Amino acid sequence: MPIFYEFYRESSIGAALTDSLDELITNGSITPQLAMKVLLQFDKSIAETLAKQVKNKTTVKGHLHNYRLCEDVWTFDVHNAAFKMDGNEVVTAPKVRIVSCKNTESTESK
Repeated sequence: MPIFYEFYRESSIGAALTDSLDELITNGSITPQLAMKVLLQFDKSIAETLAKQVKNKTTVKGHLHNYRLCEDVWTFDVHNAAFKMDGNEVVTAPKVRIVSCKNTESTESK
């Protein structure tokens, strides 16, 4: 069974979901257990959707300020980053954190 990481919860949509769930728990509309199930489904759904539907390739140039590997998770902090997309569009940012995780899907033969 694959493991799904929780870092998408820190995205704007993940933060909005978490805030909404906290409000529903506070109002007594849902239980904390149900909120946890919703968050676990969010982790799974967003990871699967991004893996299946995002096919664009991007190159990144910038100053690698810091990098680390911890428990099969790479983290790169890039300053003055420039992302070049497939369509030659360039997007820049003063600071970017890139997180890359090991694929946890089973590769067993059936």
